[in-house]
Amino acid sequence: MSKRVVITGLGVAAPNGVGIPAFTHSLKNGISGIRHDVQLRELQFSCQIAGQPQISEELKSEYFTELELRGFNSTGILYGVIAGIEAWKNAGLSIEINEEPDWDSGTIFGSGTSGIDKFRESIYKIDELQVRRLGSTVVAQTMNSGISAYLGGKLGLGNQVTTNSSACATGTEAIMMAYDRIQAGHAKRILAGSTGDSGPYIWAGFDALRVCSSKYNDTPEQGSRPMSASAAGFVPGSGAGALVIEELESALNRGATIYAEILGGNVNSGGQRKNGSMTAPNSTAVQKCITDAIKNSGIATTDIDAINGHLTATTKDSLEIENWTKALDRKGTNFPYINSLKSMTGHCLSAAGSVESVATVLQLHEGFLFGNLNCDDLHPEITELIDASKVPLKIIHKNLTIIAKASFGFGDVNACIIFKKFEN
Repeated sequence: MSKRVVITGLGVAAPNGVGIPAFTHSLKNGISGIRHDVQLRELQFSCQIAGQPQISEELKSEYFTELELRGFNSTGILYGVIAGIEAWKNAGLSIEINEEPDWDSGTIFGSGTSGIDKFRESIYKIDELQVRRLGSTVVAQTMNSGISAYLGGKLGLGNQVTTNSSACATGTEAIMMAYDRIQAGHAKRILAGSTGDSGPYIWAGFDALRVCSSKYNDTPEQGSRPMSASAAGFVPGSGAGALVIEELESALNRGATIYAEILGGNVNSGGQRKNGSMTAPNSTAVQKCITDAIKNSGIATTDIDAINGHLTATTKDSLEIENWTKALDRKGTNFPYINSLKSMTGHCLSAAGSVESVATVLQLHEGFLFGNLNCDDLHPEITELIDASKVPLKIIHKNLTIIAKASFGFGDVNACIIFKKFEN
């Protein structure tokens, strides 16, 4: 018999809030985390604004020892450890150091890259014939599984400890992988999430692709405009989101706070066929991912109260809305509410799915829908499909039962999860 799977812990390092209290405040008050980036301006990027978590040296020292911080230069691992440990503590779980690993607990924590600044630093030393001065932590900081390795060691995890990587679908996929493992009875709890490095060496490729916003360098908070007629590309972002995914019986036995239940979901690929490519989605696959997620969850399309979309502020936003209308067979005033966190954070790339899933769960748990910033001029192709009232511009206080969360990534990969307000 398959297990019921719930969420018992949340953690986040987002551009508009590090820690759940700050992040929740920003969601409810429409606070953007997008700022000028001096380094991008100096390097003459077209897009000179970005979303980056604000991490003080004091905060770093709460999560890393002085020895660990010596020669440390990986924003992805930094964000992931902060979000992951917050989620673990938020779930009421112990961080005591025991001799035995915790065989029932693991982590599936995704990443797009790891320690790219550390890798660049290492290359310079190699070129200057200073190989022996690289230090003992360079491998741990630059291997793609560095984030799960750090979390596994800090928490003493004895179950599966691994890192997945599927472009912008990474975080949502990690949660689904954790759900599958727990439902199958292979673990009691999994710390699931994803992280994304920040900085020009991550964002340069997207600037070169000319998919980033460059028209709002003087007004950064207006730069990310999902679903807007004046959207001019995505704003690069970074951060990490983390969720403790747990077997219901274990959560009840611990007396844990239960934030939401995962009913099911789906992960697929369009195979870069039909209209799909390395950078564009195959609409048939996107729709199938959504319909299969709903079928897997045992609900009807009419049960969905709201959608937390991928919606990046590019020309693909209208196509995403069209795919939702076809997959749900709902349009006009019958369409669910829909919002995009990227209006406040920018596109956090490999961290996007997990940070946005944390926001989705908070909306269910606390009974609200955050507003879409910079969307007063809803794109006309979208208004032809859905009623403008379904795209809230400000917070709506509303008890919600089911929210669908989807992420789509380069390589034509898709992931969709159905979250439900918990009822025992």
